[in-house]
Amino acid sequence: MSKNILAIIILLILSSISQAEEFKLKKIVNLTKPWGSSFINENELIITEKKGKIKIINVNSGEISELVHNLNFKDHGQGGLLDIIYKENNLWISYSEDRGDWKTSTSIAKANFNRKNLSFKNIFQANPPIDSGYHFGSRLVIKDNYLYASAGERGEGMIAQDPSKHPGSIIRIYLDGSIPKDNPKFINKKKWLPEIYQIGVRNPQGLTLSPYDGKIYASNHGAKGGDWFGEIKKGENYGWKILGWGGTNYSGTKIGPKWKPGFTKAIQYWVPSIATSAITIYKGNEFKEWEGLALITSLKDMSLRTLDFSNLNNVQENIIFKKKIGRIRDIQIHPITGKIYFLTQDALWLMEKIND
Repeated sequence: MSKNILAIIILLILSSISQAEEFKLKKIVNLTKPWGSSFINENELIITEKKGKIKIINVNSGEISELVHNLNFKDHGQGGLLDIIYKENNLWISYSEDRGDWKTSTSIAKANFNRKNLSFKNIFQANPPIDSGYHFGSRLVIKDNYLYASAGERGEGMIAQDPSKHPGSIIRIYLDGSIPKDNPKFINKKKWLPEIYQIGVRNPQGLTLSPYDGKIYASNHGAKGGDWFGEIKKGENYGWKILGWGGTNYSGTKIGPKWKPGFTKAIQYWVPSIATSAITIYKGNEFKEWEGLALITSLKDMSLRTLDFSNLNNVQENIIFKKKIGRIRDIQIHPITGKIYFLTQDALWLMEKIND
């Protein structure tokens, strides 16, 4: 072995050791199937647990308080209480609403925030309600006075190509639930439901607003392979289930091409599936080297990845860690420190630099 090759190997080993020692992970508190979270101030997160609880957690002390609510939810399959978002003393929550006869919908409700009893009122229901425990989507993001939400296709496949139905689409409404008059229906998509902003998605469990370019980005679960990260684009179609995004049905049969003209092309695809979950675009002081990068969490391989997509012809992906804290459901960046908080299947975790 030449000296140059040996030197390169040693450098790579030292680099991997250095990278592994750059951060530490600390469990803050145990939880039961948490799903969504949002900072209500610099010390507290409000979180949902799928089975029906809404809690406030002090991220410094680990102290937990539980809030009473009036949501008519159904804990069935992947459904329950899902995402939650706080802004200016208001809360928005997505959940699987019990519509009777085992039928449920991805629904969104709004409440004035208080620490005792939350009185939610529905502002959106994904219709039709469906007898299925699959693919609710349900991630929420606010941009200006708009609320964006992902509505999964509930395992119904080609329903995502039917814009007269909500499942399998990205929703855009005002914060009070009213409908923007510049949504696609009012421009050039007369057959679309008025709340629909984009169609052709399967089960998008990541949705985020970039603080840099002001665009909305999503992550989406494929079937057996075909997860993706991409931009949400008004009036466009991501192609499910005409496209398979590189994946197949669970039986192994082919779905369709990875992509073809006429459909939105994702920024990054994963085959085999990593089960992409919550995402964010990093901005903060704790991990300055990640400024502007997408942080991608996953359920299947329990990983955190960075994605540099500043050059769409040369997207750079880096795995930060795998299988250290379990299946990752949500990610939040502390609004002051830039430290990172994760919800896993059973806990709230903190990620910070070791030298802090």
